[in-house]
Amino acid sequence: MAQLVGSLRKELVDSLATCKVLVVGAGGIGCELLKNLVLTGFKNIEVIDLDTIDVSNLNRQFLFQKKHVGLSKAQVAKESALQFCPAANITAYHDSVMNPDYNVEFFRKFVLVMNALDNRAARNHVNRMCLAADIPLIESGTAGYLGQVTVIKKVAMRRPFAGQIAPQTLTNSSKSPKNIVFSVSYHCSQLFGEEDADQDVSPDMADPEAACE
Repeated sequence: MAQLVGSLRKELVDSLATCKVLVVGAGGIGCELLKNLVLTGFKNIEVIDLDTIDVSNLNRQFLFQKKHVGLSKAQVAKESALQFCPAANITAYHDSVMNPDYNVEFFRKFVLVMNALDNRAARNHVNRMCLAADIPLIESGTAGYLGQVTVIKKVAMRRPFAGQIAPQTLTNSSKSPKNIVFSVSYHCSQLFGEEDADQDVSPDMADPEAACE
């Protein structure tokens, strides 16, 4: 049994050391992700963030110090993470993930993508790119003291009503005008998809700097 566990552990360590992952965002969540990834054994990491370090970041983004204020979050996060594991191969991009250079082929380089963004349009964009590239996405976010993590994988996230809508949904519970209107709205969204202002794969953004935390 011990030999089996040792063999599995070695296989896992080798897998972590060779696979390539992408971290989108180098803010509060991104810093923790990057630190934990290198300490876990990931060696090939790319991180992208358009933002620069502000004094207000220092109380929660622990890869940054006062001397780093004004510098690229992605670049400083890379340099700080390398202090934990100098052998890691980390590539930093001081750029917006919505730049057309980061297309589907770019995302296909990775076995896993981790979102650490606070911008809805950028989150939606990364989600669409991962679905198009068929790459698993770990989505995370915080609100005050609350946090959420969601794994998004193309095969596992198909709509439950694809093909045919269950006839017993909603309308059978009540025939009031309010419920009927809600039911029609719900069924339309299932059939045709919900309206999304950011539905283009690479929408033009008035403020591209808002794409990363």
